[in-house]
Amino acid sequence: MKKIFLIPALISVLFACSEGESKSDKTTSVEESEAQSSEMETAYFGAEISGENAISTSEALAVLADRDSINTTITGQVQKVCQVKGCWMTMEYGEGESMRVSFRDYGFFVPKDIDGKEVVIDGTLHMETTSVDDLRHYAEDEGLSEEEVAAITEPETALSFVADGVIVKNYKVKTGAAKAEEQNHEHDHDHGEEGHEH
Repeated sequence: MKKIFLIPALISVLFACSEGESKSDKTTSVEESEAQSSEMETAYFGAEISGENAISTSEALAVLADRDSINTTITGQVQKVCQVKGCWMTMEYGEGESMRVSFRDYGFFVPKDIDGKEVVIDGTLHMETTSVDDLRHYAEDEGLSEEEVAAITEPETALSFVADGVIVKNYKVKTGAAKAEEQNHEHDHDHGEEGHEH
């Protein structure tokens, strides 16, 4: 009779162990998913934008037409990024023609290592003539040599874009690192405005 009573007790002990293991497995999977979510395949900077109805950079000039400016969403590839702190970037919109993208009120910046990345930008498109001094300043930001900077002697008229928000596709950024970078940008904000009043 004792053996018969021992069987239910043994079953309950085994069930409790298996339940404990399943809870442990669930905890592990949650931790793993949280760790994976700390990295994003798509990065967002500035205002939250959807990227819907975006036109390509090659269409930008035609869309602007003879207007002074237009609010629009554009997608294309990044050519260059300011290597001082990511306070501007350029995107090609025609044969040898580059559009400079700045960020509204220097309220945010982009990573310095997104050259060649596909991005979506939302904001104001306009035509702008950039002075020689400003062009040289941008060249310095880009890290060009003194000789290359001095070789800039003519102003440049080209499309320009002031972005409210930027989406960088296929770009992994660690959440913690992004927050630290944002704090650094806030710390350097005054310098950014003084050094880039264009």
